[in-house]
Amino acid sequence: MGREVKTPPGHGVRATRNARPTDTAGDTDMITGECSCGAVQFEIDAELPGIFVCHCSICRRSTGSNGIAVVVFPKDRFRWVRGQELITSWKKPGADWEKWFCRVCGSPVPGENDPKTMFAPAGCLTQGGEALRVIHHVWVGSKAPWDEIGDSGQQHPEGFRS
Repeated sequence: MGREVKTPPGHGVRATRNARPTDTAGDTDMITGECSCGAVQFEIDAELPGIFVCHCSICRRSTGSNGIAVVVFPKDRFRWVRGQELITSWKKPGADWEKWFCRVCGSPVPGENDPKTMFAPAGCLTQGGEALRVIHHVWVGSKAPWDEIGDSGQQHPEGFRS
């Protein structure tokens, strides 16, 4: 998802550990994720405000579905666990849009959102995202005629910027 998505501050979800005697107040688990084959794995140590769903025609064609659901977070709160060398990308000519994916299985993987933030496909999260909900739908003015939005996420005719 190469189009910039800004998130409002203070609207985050953070996974918390089950309390144990050795835990300290505010200690949290990492949010983890991986591609379909598991060759690419990553961690996010940040509050995630929720899920953004992009309905633009580029994301629809890239995924073969109604768009792509992503989470957005600061770059400095992200870490590749393994498989970074297996990531490749494709940039759409003439557009501000780029896709990153595992070259083994083809699954979408995290990529750059803007100079300060990254995004990760919500479907790649394996732990820590259980409480996340869709909070914004972007490029709704470009959605497919058969795409019906059935949740309470705020709808934006074009991109969302805070």
